Order: sequence, then C-alpha cells, then structure tokens
Amino acid sequence: MKRKPAASLPAAAPESVAERFRVFREHLHRLGLKWTAQRDDIAQVFFASKRHISVEELYHAVKRVNPRIGYATVYRTMKLLTECGLAIESHFLNGEARYESTEGHHHDHLICTECGTIVEFEEERIEALQREVAKRAGFLFTGHRMELYGVCAACQKTAPTERRRGEEKGLREDERAHSSAGTSAHPAGRAARAAGRARA
Repeated sequence: MKRKPAASLPAAAPESVAERFRVFREHLHRLGLKWTAQRDDIAQVFFASKRHISVEELYHAVKRVNPRIGYATVYRTMKLLTECGLAIESHFLNGEARYESTEGHHHDHLICTECGTIVEFEEERIEALQREVAKRAGFLFTGHRMELYGVCAACQKTAPTERRRGEEKGLREDERAHSSAGTSAHPAGRAARAAGRARA
C-alpha cells in the first residue's frame, strides 16, 4: 500500500464545521489564495460525506451542487484541505487516493480485499502497544496509521471470486497437462524406460 510521507495526525482536529472553515480560510490566506464559492461548495460536500471518498466521487457529488465546478478544482482543494490538517489522504488497495475528514477521534481501518469495503475501528490495546514499542525504541510517538486487510463477512458468504476461480481453473489445466503427457514427457519417465531397456 502506498501512502503519503509520514505526516502525523493533527493533535486536535477542529470539531465544528464553523471551526473547520475558519482553519481552511486562514490556510488560504497564508498562501495568498482567495476564498471562493467553488472551494466553499467542495469543502461543504466533503465535510458532509462522512466517509472515505475519492476525488472522482467527490467531483460527481459537488457537481450536483455546483455544475460549473471542474475536476482540477476539486483535486486542488482536497490537497489544500490535507495541507491544513482538515483531511487525511490514504491509498488503499488500488492505489487511488481517498480522503477522510480529521473530525472526531483517531481510528484505524479494516479493508476488504474482495469488495473494497473500509471499516473503521478503535482498539486501545493496539494504541497502548504502539506507544510502548515507540518508548522502548527511544521514539517520541506522534501518531500512526494502520490498515488491516482481509475478507469481510459478506464476501466470505458469496461464491468464489473470479480470482479464486482462475486459480482453480489453472490448477485443473496443470493436472490435465501432466496426466495427458504421462511419464513419457517427464525426465524421470525417460530415465526409467532407459533403465528398463538396459536390463533387458
């Protein structure tokens, strides 16, 4: 899994929508950028999404609010929101960037390798263990991101996936190839026949 270089999570992300917009406006001001209606619409839709969303998905959602918004504007706005600590960028299974709001408390992720479902979870024992590992290594612990991969309950109940069917088909084809070739095509078979002729 690819990931943005080690930027630690904000110590205390702004909780209210008004506070998040204030942080975003201040960041734009520091960069000498204007606050625009388009950026406002993008931020509003993103903060309301409450999920891990790609730029493509966000673009289509914002287009329903403001049809004049372009893909590049959405992309640049998400980079700005990430820079000022209001969004976290992650790259899960297919490498596509997905963004989530930093609103609320820290959590980790379970990702289904079959359907791509992302489940958020918290486990204090994991958090405590990581702090202890960092302490033993002499690190000042500032944050982490964790992704656990597996197959979700729903996918476990479904028929074998195309990948598994492909693997099973490949095994069957290998078995047929070996049985049809017999020992004649195998070096051990040729050696056995040669030894038999020598004894004769």
